[in-house]
Amino acid sequence: MDIIWILIAFACGFAAKQLNLPPLVGYLLAGFGMHGLGVTPLDNLQSLADLGITLMLFTIGLKINFSSLFKPTIWAGASLHMASWVLVGAILLKGFALLGIQYLEGLSWPALALIAFALSFSSTVCVVKLLEEKSEMKNLHGKLAVGILVMQDIVAVIFLVAATGKIPSIYAFGLVLLWPAKWVLGHIINKAGHGELLPLVGIALAFGGYELFNAVNLKGDLGALVFGLLLSQHNKGAELAKSLYTFKDLFLIGFFLSIGFTALPTLEMITPLAVISFILIIKGIMLFHVLAALKAPGRSMFLGSMILTNYSEFGLIVAALCVGNGWLAKEWLVIIALAVSISFIFTSIFYEHAHTAYAYMRTWVKYFERTQPTPEYQEQLKYAEVLIIGMGRVGRSSYDILHERLGNKVWGVESDSIKAQKHRDLGRHVIIGDAEDADFWETRELHHIKLIMLAMPSVTDIKDITTQLKMSGYEGHIAAIARYEDERTDLLEFGVDNVFNYFVEAGTGFAEESLHLLENDKEVLL
Repeated sequence: MDIIWILIAFACGFAAKQLNLPPLVGYLLAGFGMHGLGVTPLDNLQSLADLGITLMLFTIGLKINFSSLFKPTIWAGASLHMASWVLVGAILLKGFALLGIQYLEGLSWPALALIAFALSFSSTVCVVKLLEEKSEMKNLHGKLAVGILVMQDIVAVIFLVAATGKIPSIYAFGLVLLWPAKWVLGHIINKAGHGELLPLVGIALAFGGYELFNAVNLKGDLGALVFGLLLSQHNKGAELAKSLYTFKDLFLIGFFLSIGFTALPTLEMITPLAVISFILIIKGIMLFHVLAALKAPGRSMFLGSMILTNYSEFGLIVAALCVGNGWLAKEWLVIIALAVSISFIFTSIFYEHAHTAYAYMRTWVKYFERTQPTPEYQEQLKYAEVLIIGMGRVGRSSYDILHERLGNKVWGVESDSIKAQKHRDLGRHVIIGDAEDADFWETRELHHIKLIMLAMPSVTDIKDITTQLKMSGYEGHIAAIARYEDERTDLLEFGVDNVFNYFVEAGTGFAEESLHLLENDKEVLL
């Protein structure tokens, strides 16, 4: 039976991929399809889902700058949006109840507020999965979205304590000792090397954090997140997160499949489900205006609100508690489960085109943008002739080689402000900027730039940036990198002038450099 599950999950994920949809849409449909056909879920399916969520929260923690959580756009944005949504959501649901819609009609105000509260959370799993696929976790809107999700997780912990009466143990105060213990944990990671021990120690820390918090009557998933936060500034934090990437994604397939097994609708549920799905749009619009009021940059509030426009798996937990306590009818668990799944599909499809949508709508978005302070590092590309986008390992080495030959005509662009500052401290001319941002290109002269090199592995990002460049009137050359030959062909057909398969080129460069050894030997012999 296990092989059948794997084949069905693969087939549905593969089909979604061919339709240019994220594979998670296929996994969701696979779960609902098998449920509808009467297939019994595997005994360990929920365990796999829980493992995936725990690892995901741990890796989120590894990528978060803890101080960023104290920015008003994050803590105030999450708080104001949740509070205002519960109020507005309850009023909207009451309005539909007055129309005589089944399951809404006759509900009390507290019951309506509980439903709105369950729908106030956004999905950590869905959002992080999409951000990672597009390599946007460290972009401004990515950090904004993840920060809001973390604040929502804190609210979730408070709710669980209040609703279940599960008071944290007195030993929970001992968790403050984790702060000095992080240096011990960091030393262990350093000694683990770069092989199979590294992901193993990551898994041990993620589940260790889960069990430790669970033991003191705190939400176990919060423990995995906290352990990740403790190690977020470690020099091997990024490498540790990358080593867990495949494990996390594999286990999360179990989560998306399990959503489909939560419930199946009846005909009577279609109308309230349509209502819940419709007001999702209003939830996204409200978040956009909350972020605007808090003076978030226009692009960040547009993309951030778009990717957070979904319902959360935590809504199922809230609904289950309410049903168990007799506050809601059991049918609401089914309705909310289906609404969560529909919202996942909605976000997955629309966020795929989010950057292009912003390019066309940025004038409208700017209308709502409050006055912004001058960015910490904004510089025109005055002397640049070669521009390298993405200063990771490939971009950094390309910059250094070209700088030796062309000098100050070579500039770099990096979206991560911390990483950009490190490059500048080392003497590289690197500016902060998100190349997928239409505003970045709109405010810069490009006529003197002869070559733009896109040193990033994501095909989607390369296509987005190429589109932005063409819309900005750039007439120079565009070069990019690719990991596989089919990606190389795809990018060339899209309009990129030259694409290097860096696995092949690495071998070529290695051979050329090594030939110098033979040439030196000949000189000695002569």
